[in-house]
Amino acid sequence: MAIRQVTPDEAQALLNEGYRYIDVRTEPEFANGHPAGAVNIPVAVSDSRTGQMTINADFVAVVRAHFPHSTKLVLGCRSGPRSQRAAEMLAQAGYETVVNMQGGFGGVHDAMGQTVVAGWSERGLPVCRDCGPENAYVTLQQAKK
Repeated sequence: MAIRQVTPDEAQALLNEGYRYIDVRTEPEFANGHPAGAVNIPVAVSDSRTGQMTINADFVAVVRAHFPHSTKLVLGCRSGPRSQRAAEMLAQAGYETVVNMQGGFGGVHDAMGQTVVAGWSERGLPVCRDCGPENAYVTLQQAKK
């Protein structure tokens, strides 16, 4: 199944239409700023033994605990690849409408630091920091089934 790709501006329009935003970055990345209204469910976590990033074994379960399969979802990360992987995982798990936000929160930059794809923050879209525990992964994870 091909995952639909959207720009940050298109993602904002979808949120205005009732889509929900899942930020799949790590908890520290999320805490430093995220799209307003986003919930944090990391698709990858640090392995405590090796320090390497590994797929979060609870990712799909935590999403299922909070969003029915019919929920329309926008997924985003820092620049796009993690959210693409997360979108594929959710589509395989039966989610009907999942889109990936290209450019993520921080954008895609070339080797010279020039913006290739502007991210959410670079587009000047609504950003939130410390928006309450209800959107934080630690809270969402407690409710997984």
